[in-house]
Amino acid sequence: MNTSPPHPDSLAPTALLDSAHPAIKAFVQTHALGSTERERAVALYYAVRDGFRYDPYRIDLSPAGMTASAVLAAGYGWCVPKAALLTAACRAAGIPARLGFADVRNHLSTERMRETMKTDIFAWHGYTDIWLEGAWHKATPAFNIELCEKFGLLPLEFDGTSDSIYHPFDRAGNRHMEYVKQRGTFNDLPLTEIVATFREIYSNWMPEGASTSHLNSTLPPPFSTARRSVTD
Repeated sequence: MNTSPPHPDSLAPTALLDSAHPAIKAFVQTHALGSTERERAVALYYAVRDGFRYDPYRIDLSPAGMTASAVLAAGYGWCVPKAALLTAACRAAGIPARLGFADVRNHLSTERMRETMKTDIFAWHGYTDIWLEGAWHKATPAFNIELCEKFGLLPLEFDGTSDSIYHPFDRAGNRHMEYVKQRGTFNDLPLTEIVATFREIYSNWMPEGASTSHLNSTLPPPFSTARRSVTD
């Protein structure tokens, strides 16, 4: 358990984690319910997890597309912007929070995806690291409950006392997510580094010089399942 005290930046708004945005403040006022910070953080986790559909097919890696408030406006997001929204919402509620990242292997990815990407490793999977009751706790709000029920995945629960990270198996016992590399925690969204990595290892999908806006063409980005696409 990580008990290193939070840096003041874990409460500060940034251009991408725009916790001072009026829409973020309104979202927090509606959803940060509870008498303790833990209760409010848990309420915000479920509001982000289930209130915004996980959609890995519509990706906008431009600064405007990656702001936390952009998820509120769109109503959907993939793992990184949904984690950015939860991080910004926690900060707006006065709860220290930062972004965490890891590379994962999705054992349920499709053959088409593996062939197109030339790898089964998905880089810069994002989650939120929340400071509660003297310790940091990982919270992963990516997969909404409807998606989990549709594809037989185990939903990620969060109680504010233990980490909420991807399950290694699905409901049927098939191997699902495997964490292969931790990239650390950040007080702001490291967008430049994410884009550079994507251009390097997913060059078929995002070649050098290609626009970072609306990358929703032939490649399903991370975490679609082998049984059908998450947008069916």
